[in-house]
Amino acid sequence: MKERMTMTQQILVKHAAREEIEVGQIIEVDVDMVLGNDITTPVAIESFLKTSVIDVFDKSKISIVPDHFSPNKDIKSAEQCKKVREFAKRFDIDNYFELGQMGIEHALLPEKGLIKPSEIIIGADSHTCTFGALNAFSTGIGSTDMGVAMATGRIWFKVPSAIKVNIIGKPQKWVSGKDVILNLIGKIGVSGANYKSLEFYGDGLKYLSIDDRFTITNMVIEAGAKNGIFPFDEITKAYLDEHCDKKYEITYPNENAEFESEITIDLSKLKLTVAFPHLPENTHEIDEINEKIKVDQVMIGSCTNGRISDLQAAYKILKGKKINPSLRVIIIPATQKIYLDALKNGYIEEFIKAGAIVSTPTCGPCLGGHMGVLAKDEVCISTTNRNFVGRMGHVESKVYLASPSVAAATAIKGYIVHPNEVL
Repeated sequence: MKERMTMTQQILVKHAAREEIEVGQIIEVDVDMVLGNDITTPVAIESFLKTSVIDVFDKSKISIVPDHFSPNKDIKSAEQCKKVREFAKRFDIDNYFELGQMGIEHALLPEKGLIKPSEIIIGADSHTCTFGALNAFSTGIGSTDMGVAMATGRIWFKVPSAIKVNIIGKPQKWVSGKDVILNLIGKIGVSGANYKSLEFYGDGLKYLSIDDRFTITNMVIEAGAKNGIFPFDEITKAYLDEHCDKKYEITYPNENAEFESEITIDLSKLKLTVAFPHLPENTHEIDEINEKIKVDQVMIGSCTNGRISDLQAAYKILKGKKINPSLRVIIIPATQKIYLDALKNGYIEEFIKAGAIVSTPTCGPCLGGHMGVLAKDEVCISTTNRNFVGRMGHVESKVYLASPSVAAATAIKGYIVHPNEVL
C-alpha cells in the first residue's frame, strides 16, 4: 500500500508508472539522469553502440564528467578521455564537462543544479548514491547498464527494503557527517545494508548541513546499501534555491512506512571517528586510540569531503601553522567553484603557507590513480571513502579514513590526533 512505502519506494513506483510495488519485485523505471566518468563511460559507449538506436534518449539527461584520471595521467587515460569527448560531441551531450569546467562528478552535478528531489539518477560509479542528500533516489550501476540507459532512458531494479536511521541530539564541536556515517558503518558493517535503502530521519537532522548529508549518502555504499536518502527540509530547500532554478517535486516520508529495522544515532554522544585499515567498518573513536599512529601522507578532498565546509574545517586548523616535516599534505577542492571560493576566502594561501599542495579537482589519489599514490609500507590518513587493501597504492600501504578536521590536525602533529590537541 502506498501509505506504507518508504521515500525510496515512492520514487520508484512513480517512475515505474505503477500503482503499487513490493519489496523484492523487479521493476523497470524511467531515469532522470545518466552519469558517467572517464573510466566507466568508454565501456558504456561500446554497449551503446551495440544497440539499434541512432541517438541518445535525451541529450539533456546525460552527464559525463572526466574526473578520475583527468588531467590525463598517461597515454591510456588520454585516449579514454578522447573517446568520451568525441562521443559527447557526436551526440551533442548538454552536460559534458571538459577540463576547466569540470569537478568531481558527485560534487559537480548538484552544484550545477542538475539534481532535483524525487528524481532517479543512475551513474556508472558506485558513489552516485551521493545525490540522495537532495531527496532523490540515486545509485551506482555498471557500464553496460549505463550504455543501455543512454539509449533507452530506462533501467530495471529490484525494489529494496529499507533501514530507518534515526538521528537525534546535537553534535559536539568538530563532529561532522563523516563521523555519522563512519559510526553507522561501524555499527552495521560493510554488508549490513546490502541492497537496502538507508533512510535518515529525526530531530537531529537540523544540525546536519547539506555538506554533511552529501558525505553521509556518499558512503552508504560502504555499508552495501542500494541508496541513501534524506527527507526534504529547509536545509534542502536553501541549497536548491541557490543552485537549481528548475521546478521539482518533493517526496515526503510516510508516517506508516515499513522498515526492516531501525537504528538510532545520538549526535550528542557521537565522538570523532577513524576507520582503520582495511575496511570502513573497522572504526574507532579517536579518544580510544592509545598509540601514536604516524602517517606519511594526509589527503583532504574527494567526492566525500572536498566541499567548501570541508576545506574551511581544515583551514581553521592549519591557519598560521606548519605541517609536520615528516609528512606531505594534498588538498583537492571538489570543483572549480569550490576552488575559487576557497581562494577568495584565503584558504588556499594558508594551505600553501602551511606546506600543503593544492590540486585541480580530480579523484586521482582516492583510487590510487595519480596525484598521491602510496608506496610500500606508507600510511595515509584520508577524507576519502574507502581504505581497502591497495586502494590508494601499494598493497602493503595503509589508509585511515577520517574527517577533514582530524586529517588537518594529524598534518600538524605527524600522527593521528584530535583537533583539540593542536588548537
